[in-house]
Amino acid sequence: MELIDGKKVANQIKQEITAEVEQIKKEGGKIPHLAAIIVGHDGASETYVGHKEKACNQVGFNSTVLRFEDDIAEDTLLRKVDELNKDTEIDGFIVQLPLPDHISEQKIIEAIDPKKDVDGFHPINLGRMVIGLPAYISATPAGIIELIKRYNIETSGRDVVVIGRSNIVGKPISILLGQKSDTGNATVTLTHSRTKNLKEVASKADIIIAALGQAEFLTADMVKEGATVIDVGITRVKSDKTKSGWKLLGDVKFDEVAEKAAYITPVPGGVGPMTIVSLLQNTLKASKGEIYPRL
Repeated sequence: MELIDGKKVANQIKQEITAEVEQIKKEGGKIPHLAAIIVGHDGASETYVGHKEKACNQVGFNSTVLRFEDDIAEDTLLRKVDELNKDTEIDGFIVQLPLPDHISEQKIIEAIDPKKDVDGFHPINLGRMVIGLPAYISATPAGIIELIKRYNIETSGRDVVVIGRSNIVGKPISILLGQKSDTGNATVTLTHSRTKNLKEVASKADIIIAALGQAEFLTADMVKEGATVIDVGITRVKSDKTKSGWKLLGDVKFDEVAEKAAYITPVPGGVGPMTIVSLLQNTLKASKGEIYPRL
C-alpha cells in the first residue's frame, strides 16, 4: 500500500507557483490577485478562507477578503459580485459557500463572470468542461486529477466507481475520468443513495472515489485487492482521544481498507490540501488569460 500524500504534492505545486510568480515579478508583469467574499461567521468557512489567504501569501499572490454580515440583502451581494466582475485588478474571486438561507446560491454563482469564476462553479465553466473545452475545473475534482497524475496511477481502460453525485465533486470527477485524456479514458460508474447492490458494484472497481459525506461508509468488503481509493469525505466527530474533543474522519474506514488498497488517500492530508492549490492554479491561469484570452 502506498499513501497518496496530498500535503506533500500541494507543497510541491506551491513551490512551482511561487517560482512562476517570481518570474512574473522580474518581468514586470501583473501579480495574480484572488478575492473572496464571505458572508456571516460560519467557523468552517472562516477557516477555509483563512487558509486561502495564507496560501496566497505563501506563493506571492495578492489577496482580498470581503466580509459581510449574514443579514446582507441578496441584491446588495449581487452588486458586490458585479463590482468584482468589473474590477480589473481582481483576476479571480470566489463566494464562499454556504450562504444564508435568504440568498440563492445559484443566483450568486451565475452572477459571477465565468472568466473570474476560479471556483469553477458557473454553468458555463461546467458546460465547457463537459464538452472538453478549456475551463476552470472546480477545486476538489482538479485536485484529485492532479494526485492521479503525479502518482502515475493508470486510468485508461480501468473501472472507476464514484460514490456521490454532487455538482461540486461527484459529477465533475466522473466526467473528467471518462474523457479522452492522459488522466481519463476510464469506464466510470456514478453511484449514489439509490444505487442497488452498491457493495457489489464498488468491489469490482479498480479506482474508487468516495465523495458522499458519510463517515467511514466504505469498508474493506466493498473494495477489491489492489484498488486505488480516493477519500473526499471529511466529517468532524466527537473524540475523547484528542485535545480538541473532535477528530476528522473520511468516507473510508481507513485502517481496514488500507490493508487491501494499492494506493489510498488519508484524511486529513489527502485530497483536502489539494483544493487550495487548485484554486491558486486557476487564479494563475486567470491572470495569464489561459482559459479565456484577455481582450
